[in-house]
This record gives sequence, structure tokens and C-alpha cells, in this order.
Amino acid sequence: MYQISISKDYICNQLQNIKNRNMNITQGKRKKSRIKMLHQYYGYTGFYSFLGSSMLKAIPLILLFIVGILAIHFFVIDINSLLNIVTESFPIAGVLGVFLISESILGLIPPELFIAWASKSAQPIFYLSALALISYVGGIIAYFIGISITKIPTVHEYLEVKMAKHIRNIRKWGGFLIVVGALLPIPYSITTLAAGIIKYPLKGVLLFGLLRFVRFYLYAIAIFNIVD
Repeated sequence: MYQISISKDYICNQLQNIKNRNMNITQGKRKKSRIKMLHQYYGYTGFYSFLGSSMLKAIPLILLFIVGILAIHFFVIDINSLLNIVTESFPIAGVLGVFLISESILGLIPPELFIAWASKSAQPIFYLSALALISYVGGIIAYFIGISITKIPTVHEYLEVKMAKHIRNIRKWGGFLIVVGALLPIPYSITTLAAGIIKYPLKGVLLFGLLRFVRFYLYAIAIFNIVD
């Protein structure tokens, strides 16, 4: 007969390993359960249908912009010549200043026009990056505007009515709606303004807003080729 000697430390280590494995399994199940619950929540609250409808609305706007550029190019004036005139006639600081104002106040001017302008600048990638940064900063400014106007009862009540849908959606979906606003051709500042009104955490706006850079670079791939 052989005697097997098993130390106390060995047994403790094995028990600890079993405990760790069980904890990992439990945490994995909890994580899957949380993801499933989030999926169900966004499904029940209409986030996926909202995302789908937003994408369907975005496609015609993108196509309309492309058709408009091509129509101007072939029937009115060579688009490259027009952009060169704009680039040479207007000071860079002025163009960037106008864009900052637009991106801070309800996104009044489509960013695509400025992306086309950047394509004809002396340093296209540099000014494209500058536009993306300005748009990102404009969203932050709009966020703080949203926080500030809550202190003015009449303005707050007015915006609560005019922007009721955006505010309601931000309350339901939070960061995911900011992602949609950052990526799709929806006025980004409206989304961040609504986030400010409900005092959505700033760190969420700063984090999800980084996708604004992705949007500008992706759109530039198409626009730079069109106006080249």
C-alpha cells in the first residue's frame, strides 16, 4: 500500500482555484444577463427602431448632398473652382469661427460643407482634424448651454417643449443617443444641449463625443473624392 501525502496548502490552493472558477462562471452569467437585459430594454423602449429610422433619414440627406454637389459642379460652376475661391477669399480663422458658432448652436450649417472646404485647403488632413475638434468642442459648449438655461425658468420651459423628444430620449437612452448624434447627420449640438438640460454626466458626453472624429474622417473619405 502506498501512502499519498497531501499538504494542507495544496488542498487550500485547489479549493481556492475551484472557488475562483465558480466566481468567474457566476460573473460571466451576470454579464450575459446584464447584456440581455440591456438588449431587451432598448428593444422595449424603441431605441432600435429610432436608430433604424435615423439611419434611413440619414441616407437621403447624404445622397442629397452628393447630388447637390454634382449638380453645382456640372450645371453651375466647377466645384473645385468654387471651393478654391472660398478658400482664397475667406480667412481661415473666420471659417473656423463660423463653424464653431454653428456647432455650438443647434448645428445650423451642415458640417459637410466645411469638410469640402478643408479638402481644398493647404493642409486638408490638418484642417479636417481641426473641424472635428471644433465640432467636438461645440458639442461640449452646447452641453454647458443646456445646463445654464435650466436656471432661466422661461427658457427652460420653452426648450422642454421644443426639444421634448430629444430630452425624453436622452433620459431613456443616455449615452447611446449621444453616439447616434455624434455619428449620424443629426445636429450633434441638439443632442448635447438636451444632455445638458437633464444634467447627463459630463464624462459620458466627453467619452461618446469622441466618435465625432470618426464621423468626420469617414465622411471625408467620400467628400474628398467627390470634390477632388
